[in-house]
Amino acid sequence: MSVVHRLRAGWLVDHLSFINQCGYEICDSLANPGGATLRPSVTSSEYHDASTFPATSSKDSPGLGDAVEETEGKTAKTRYVFREEFFDISKPHIAAAPEQQLLQGDPEVSLAEIKASSSAEEPQEGTKSGGEDSVAVARKQKRKRKCVFNQGELDALEYHTKIRKLIWEGTLHLVQEGLKSGFLHRATTELSCGKNIVPGHIDCGLAELCEMAKQFPAVNDSDHPAVHVLDDETSSPEQDLLSCVTENNSNCAKIVVLMGQKYLVPPKSSFLLSDISCLQPLLNYKKKYDVIVIDPPWENKSVKRSNRYSHLSSWQIKQIPVAALAAPDCLIVTWVTNRQKHLRFVKDELYPHWSVKTLAEWHWVKITRSGEFVLPLDSFHKKPYEVLILGRVQGSVKEAQRKSEDILPIPEHKLIVSIPCSLHSHKPPLTAVLAEFVKPDVECLELFARNLQPGWTSWGNEVLKFQHIDYFTVLQNEN
Repeated sequence: MSVVHRLRAGWLVDHLSFINQCGYEICDSLANPGGATLRPSVTSSEYHDASTFPATSSKDSPGLGDAVEETEGKTAKTRYVFREEFFDISKPHIAAAPEQQLLQGDPEVSLAEIKASSSAEEPQEGTKSGGEDSVAVARKQKRKRKCVFNQGELDALEYHTKIRKLIWEGTLHLVQEGLKSGFLHRATTELSCGKNIVPGHIDCGLAELCEMAKQFPAVNDSDHPAVHVLDDETSSPEQDLLSCVTENNSNCAKIVVLMGQKYLVPPKSSFLLSDISCLQPLLNYKKKYDVIVIDPPWENKSVKRSNRYSHLSSWQIKQIPVAALAAPDCLIVTWVTNRQKHLRFVKDELYPHWSVKTLAEWHWVKITRSGEFVLPLDSFHKKPYEVLILGRVQGSVKEAQRKSEDILPIPEHKLIVSIPCSLHSHKPPLTAVLAEFVKPDVECLELFARNLQPGWTSWGNEVLKFQHIDYFTVLQNEN
């Protein structure tokens, strides 16, 4: 299971385990006699505590080029697992002072103390003597100005002060459970030894491909199928993958090839690769969703500086046709950056515009394998947590009806604590943590997705990004 521990404060989640339980097995029914299969040299173990989870270590597993054994006349299954190196976060990105470390520090800190700590983060002026050029003087003045908080920064500090104790204490309880069960380890130095260095970013050009697709000849919706179903062939016309929803209805994973790049599609999943201006194929799919998770590319300074991905304005985000996609009583979950401007926009403008009632504010807390925050909790520039705003589409379904169906009300605050993936914006799975708040066998949709999940429809202009086969390795072949 992806949920390692469940406590009153929230969940400790194993993101890597979730990915590897998605069923990335390629069923090769056309296996040649004398075909090859990798030696099944990996063993798994389980820990037992508040919950059970499978071990995800694969340091002894064979790689792509390892020796193989032969089998004859049998259907082969090639199993892929996500590369463990991307979750090997053994040390904080920035070391915290002892008083800010989770297992040593104090959950009670005043706003004045946080302000003082934030100011201390700024670079100190040097003691260089003699004449200084104008550039050096300007830099010093700029640093001085940073110590004066603007209104947005003051709002962020006030918000952080309100939620700090909840995050600290909840995370501490979940981390303590993880340490007891062995999922987390206080001494993790040896775990980082001997790992291969793998690229952190694979430029597959998916967003650029979506831009190019706008130049394709327009297709007549009445003549064009709304769904492209993957079969045993690995190659599909690129226009099919870009002009309609693609489904993998089988119990095995499939491989699709786009611009010479291979991507793994998990079983029982569907996706649409397109730009936000080309959402019509998703509407033509004619499904109504009970859960919609949205991870918009919010506008911020770092996004503007890096050309990593484009951002959307608040007006553009409001144009997403949620009303046409949502089933009655649909649960809406929106990932939001820590900017108060965006939090206020979602609660005060976006959700009312979509007829969504705000119900809860949850936090994803990022920790290392030893259970420390990946960044100091009171860091001024970046926090070790992100925000999720949960709400329901207002409609005819009443609270009493949900209770009769054994659907729990959404708690006002919960924590999702996990070791984050080192790949930018690879969010933890929400399938298991949302399960108790929705009916069984619901239709789920993720907007602005960068990966696929079984049982979900995913849309985005980089929807296959983390499905690239180079992010995976062959674990074993099975018969």
